[in-house]
Amino acid sequence: MNNAIYPGSFDPITYGHIDIIERCSNIYDHLIVGVIQSNSPKKMLFNENERKNMIKTSISHLNNVEVKIFNTLLVDFASQEKCSIIIRGLRVLSDFEYEFKMALMNRNLNEKITTLFMMPHEKYTHVSSSLLKEVIYLGGNIDNYAPKEVIDNINKKINGK
Repeated sequence: MNNAIYPGSFDPITYGHIDIIERCSNIYDHLIVGVIQSNSPKKMLFNENERKNMIKTSISHLNNVEVKIFNTLLVDFASQEKCSIIIRGLRVLSDFEYEFKMALMNRNLNEKITTLFMMPHEKYTHVSSSLLKEVIYLGGNIDNYAPKEVIDNINKKINGK
């Protein structure tokens, strides 16, 4: 079986993430969206179950995609799930240096796992989860960058609306 993992914090999921998930679902027999558990060093707005639920709702039209939470090394999670491909999204050139280092480390940890980079549609290359949260916090509109349920959840968390 041709399996891949698309890991991330997805705090929250954006249309850029969804674009990559949809395209990967057409390439791989089975895609696991791996949600990093909240106890990672990165400060999260949403806990892992909230993020998992938003992803599941956003990709419910995809039958070969599963969402799982993990709290181990990514290569260990990939091995556990019998995946030899890790998908990482690249939006802008500045993402490459960080992702390149991570891919090299993962390869040193497990040479059987390959990292592939994908870019979202160009209309989403400037969008990040952090930027969306900041725009909402300052009263801006992000309707073109995330599903309505995700926007509603951000508003509830940030503005109490």
